[in-house]
Amino acid sequence: MTESHPFVSDERSRLAEAVRHVIDAVLTVEDATEEQLGTAADMAEAIARHLGREPHADDPGRGGPTPRARGVRGRDVRDHDDYLPRSPLVGEVSPLAPPVEWEHLDGRIIGHGTYHAAYEGPPGYVHGGWVALTFDEILGMANIASGHPGMTGTLKIRYLRPTPLHRRVDLEGWTERVEGRRIVAKGRMTVDGELTAEAEGLFVTLDPDRAARYFGAATAEAAPPGVAPPDL
Repeated sequence: MTESHPFVSDERSRLAEAVRHVIDAVLTVEDATEEQLGTAADMAEAIARHLGREPHADDPGRGGPTPRARGVRGRDVRDHDDYLPRSPLVGEVSPLAPPVEWEHLDGRIIGHGTYHAAYEGPPGYVHGGWVALTFDEILGMANIASGHPGMTGTLKIRYLRPTPLHRRVDLEGWTERVEGRRIVAKGRMTVDGELTAEAEGLFVTLDPDRAARYFGAATAEAAPPGVAPPDL
């Protein structure tokens, strides 16, 4: 559902999907030999160099200099349309994302996805932190879709039963009510029609000055979802 964005391309999306499979292989292939693993590591390092990143350059444990920020972006763009393709949950060009497919339907965000080995917590089930991230993202997106963007103030998750890996997970999020600068959103997660978790979040609309300080003047009235400072 993501609109076309300069950062998004067919080949970048293809690369992200390939990296997801590599991550999955690292976590699940148990009969690989040391030679196979070493060759794969060489290939992965070569890919990083091909894209302009020198492996271990910021790792003191390997003789590198003092740690520095990896992969610092070359341009200062911080609007929500720029963020969404990179999202760790729904980002089509993020190899971290499951990803979750979503749409805005009848005032709600409806999504579905499958969590594989990279998202495991208890054996065979999704890590609770990924469940929380899922709700934070889906509820934030629901607020934006309803015209009430805000930053996360509190997020309450009710874990009803473990969410299984490798099975379709259905998601729903919506804006429940708006009370001045406070937005209450709710969501639920189901597998085969069975509720596994539900959430309620309190989001806060930033005043324009604070939004401009965090995200730049161009996005002062539409800051992306995130963690609200404690004094809001």
